[in-house]
Amino acid sequence: MATPTTHNLAVDGRRLWDAIHETAAFGGTPKGGVRRLTLSDEDRQVRDWFRAACEALGCAVTVDDMGNMFARRPGRRNDLAPIAFGSHLDTQPTGGKFDGVLGVLAGLEVLRTLHDAGYETNAPLELVNWTNEEGSRFAPAMLASGVFAGAIAKETALAQTDREGATFGAELDRIGYRGEEPCGARAFSAFLELHIEQGPILQDEDKMIGVVEAVQGIRWYEITLIGQDAHSGATPMRLRRDALVGAARVVAAVDRIGRARPDCVGTVGLMEVKPNSRNVSPGEVFLTVDFRSPDDAKVAAMEADLIDAVAEITSDLGLEGAPARIWDQPATIFDAECVAAVEAAAEAFGQGSRRMVSGAGHDAAYVARVAPTAMIFVPCKDGVSHNEAESSTLEQCAAGAQVLLDAALRYDRKFG
Repeated sequence: MATPTTHNLAVDGRRLWDAIHETAAFGGTPKGGVRRLTLSDEDRQVRDWFRAACEALGCAVTVDDMGNMFARRPGRRNDLAPIAFGSHLDTQPTGGKFDGVLGVLAGLEVLRTLHDAGYETNAPLELVNWTNEEGSRFAPAMLASGVFAGAIAKETALAQTDREGATFGAELDRIGYRGEEPCGARAFSAFLELHIEQGPILQDEDKMIGVVEAVQGIRWYEITLIGQDAHSGATPMRLRRDALVGAARVVAAVDRIGRARPDCVGTVGLMEVKPNSRNVSPGEVFLTVDFRSPDDAKVAAMEADLIDAVAEITSDLGLEGAPARIWDQPATIFDAECVAAVEAAAEAFGQGSRRMVSGAGHDAAYVARVAPTAMIFVPCKDGVSHNEAESSTLEQCAAGAQVLLDAALRYDRKFG
């Protein structure tokens, strides 16, 4: 096969755009978003589509025992570990068309472009679809890449349940995507992940490409506050043990803690109230807390503040409950050589770029523990993500795919 120079290879932005909208039909919502929860029937459908698209290019598709999918394109030196790229195909319950999906389908477009050109890389290339990046059905997020990197025990991951009690392992079997390869058994020479920014910085600065050099630290907590169900009319206020009042105070405390230090955020994103009846003061509330900062010491300080706040609230209201930390992802610094390859590709593209830190968690943060890694961001409209209104443009998506292609080929030159 021929090996033309990198600048002679151009992705097909329209083909990528069409693939994004074709896959959006798997779990498409009336408002134009996507509901494709991990290991759902819709997830199986998009996985089947992805497998067929990769096999049509002659790629060998392997699935590991956490459901991660790997599509390999051979290189001249198949003794080398592959240069990998990809992201995830699962979405939030009210997700958009681009979060995660862009990284997988841009990777597919890279493979299609190389296939059409007859371009042979030195190292093999591998396109990855990671399982359960979102964590919206099975917590924590980035579950399967965490197992791949050795940060999460496989047995723990497979035993995770959704809010209806279904286990990750059983659902993996149900949709037919538990492979035989042990998760983490393969190695990468490098890993690159393209993603929408999920924030407003690139749009605000009129930059096309974000060169991501780090991901901030994240900790997740679950809290169950236990009080006493009581009749709304017959129980005096002074005798109530209202768990929802406690939860409201926790929400306010999390907001206060998140605002107290620069570069920190705190969020309560999920709450379940029991018995959830209009004439009963609630006796039980389950809620989640999400803390993030680029500084791990600040995340630890927020945790200490949360523990103190919940202790004070439960004591004051006669409730039981305390925060249980269920996930701790330290801040991640990406590999300098991979970041440099992305930056050089962005500069060659010539439509404006900047270095930045990711506020959102990504599979790349776990993969960075076992392989040289970097990320590429493109803008999304108004920074809106995890929302059906999430939007990017054909030109922005194509730009990200072009930089992904160029960065992968730049990194590949070291093996020539």
